[in-house]
Amino acid sequence: MKRVFVGPILKLMFRPWVKGLENIPEQGAAIIAGNHLAVIDSFVLPLVLDREIVFIGKSDYFNGKGLRGRMVAGFMKRVGTIPVDRSGGRASEAALRTGLRRLEEGGLFGIYPEGTRSPDGRLYRGKTGVARLALESGAPVIPVAMIGTDVAQPIGRRIPKPVRIGVIIGEPMDFSRYKGMESDRFILRSVTDEIMYSLMSISGQEYVDIYAATAKARIAAGVPQDSEPKGPAAPGGRPVPEVQVPEPPETGSGTPVD
Repeated sequence: MKRVFVGPILKLMFRPWVKGLENIPEQGAAIIAGNHLAVIDSFVLPLVLDREIVFIGKSDYFNGKGLRGRMVAGFMKRVGTIPVDRSGGRASEAALRTGLRRLEEGGLFGIYPEGTRSPDGRLYRGKTGVARLALESGAPVIPVAMIGTDVAQPIGRRIPKPVRIGVIIGEPMDFSRYKGMESDRFILRSVTDEIMYSLMSISGQEYVDIYAATAKARIAAGVPQDSEPKGPAAPGGRPVPEVQVPEPPETGSGTPVD
């Protein structure tokens, strides 16, 4: 439905290119764990995939008022977005259970471990919901990095501008060694940090070891950035990898999407 509705327009606007498409299985369940730079991430990624994927989306998209609110809610429902209440509690648990059902059906389920969009293009600490999904479902986790969506649609911009966008798909990650340990918060943190480290490596983003929501709250409160942790960082205290922001196929590698 999404491809028919907006696919051709988005392809013309963003001319997406992709690297690592072979890492998406032709069939079977998989968790697509992505960085989150812009609202359009969830619209652009499906353009480069041959399989249908559904995402968790904040419940605000479904609760808007007026004509615009109803249009946004209707669109989100049509493209299969699953609402999640970011205030936590049973509503968030229900959204995760919905994700598990999707995986049990053998589908692709997309999730943004950061929990919200990056406020400045950097990669932030992952929440452990993605680890719970992986351990409870047994599905592989495939890290996916969106490149340039924050340039096309910075925070505060409703209508994106035509900028070339890339998608880097990493190798599947198997966490079956932790089967039955989904209640161990130390294991959940370790798995989440491993996923975020992979995202850092393929995206070329600088990592900040705080939650994106915390960073947004600090920005809103006018707290200076020098209050953040000092120096280069990587998830879980791992060595900081040598990374570069991937470039489009004219100057790097990748496959244009027809």
